[in-house]
Amino acid sequence: MLVLGIESSCDETGVAMVQLQGDAVPTLLAHALHSQIEMHQAFGGVVPELASRDHIRRVLPLTRQVLNESGRTLQEVDVVAYTRGPGLAGALLVGAGVACALGAALGKPVLGVHHLEGHLLSPFLSQDPPEFPFVALLVSGGHTQLMRVDGVGRYELLGETIDDAAGEAFDKSAKLMGLAYPGGPLLSKLAESGDPKAYALPRPLLHSGNLDFSFAGLKTAVLVQSQRMLAAGGVTSFQDLPLQQQADLAASTQAAIVEVLLKKSVTALKQTGLKRLVVAGGVGANRQLREQLNAECAKRGVRVHYPELHLCTDNGAMIAMAAAMRLQSGLQQAVTDYAFDVKPRWPLHSL
Repeated sequence: MLVLGIESSCDETGVAMVQLQGDAVPTLLAHALHSQIEMHQAFGGVVPELASRDHIRRVLPLTRQVLNESGRTLQEVDVVAYTRGPGLAGALLVGAGVACALGAALGKPVLGVHHLEGHLLSPFLSQDPPEFPFVALLVSGGHTQLMRVDGVGRYELLGETIDDAAGEAFDKSAKLMGLAYPGGPLLSKLAESGDPKAYALPRPLLHSGNLDFSFAGLKTAVLVQSQRMLAAGGVTSFQDLPLQQQADLAASTQAAIVEVLLKKSVTALKQTGLKRLVVAGGVGANRQLREQLNAECAKRGVRVHYPELHLCTDNGAMIAMAAAMRLQSGLQQAVTDYAFDVKPRWPLHSL
């Protein structure tokens, strides 16, 4: 069975082809991705209307590219999958509309997929796929969650963010430092030459006794600290401060975020008694997070699994994979009713 997946939830257009054969882990045949980062940089963040229009321009050329690279034709596709939510409503409608139109034209069924389930199952695309059950740390954009995963569609929410997510803390802190959009990766790069202990920033909810997250207070602390640094330096722009001071604040910010993610993940492993951790989503590409998780889990005899670095961001491969695994498990059937809707807000644990 061939599954064509389309992702268009925010500012990346992704298309991929996955092959499903029996009970084996589905195989990725080809995928193509276009990022809108350059387009949105001038505005300092994603502009939803521009994002939707760009998805319209990109999705069909990317589909042709995937077909060419996979050596398959549209007529050979068995199921067309798409991101149904969560995400930007207009952006989601582009992918859903194209997928259902393709399905109707080909007479093939379609399947709407949960964006976060795509991230959650994306490590199954790696060279070292996990096995169920496991604890999952989902750190994708506006989402930070810890889940117990016993199988496809069998998700128990252990904890989640009550305000800003880890990805938002990276990006918003970076913006306060005058870094370009998207700021998270730039903050991490700047942090490489900084001292993570230079500034005492808070670790919100670290000792809360539960597995929930909160990063809004950290963002405020970064703002206050940066204002102090500007006043002490007699400058008005963060970029006018000595580079070492900039790097120190970036490193201290990253250290606070990573420590919270690390310790909450370890607590989740202790509470569940599981010995396998899956980390998925854009923040899962952070080098410091990976290094510290790997070291801590190695001491505890816990296996850690990540998606490949190029599949940490939003992509069509994770959508095609999630659809294939849902079909494989018998949990869901693709449909030939081509009327569609999207779910901009859609809790993963409601599946």
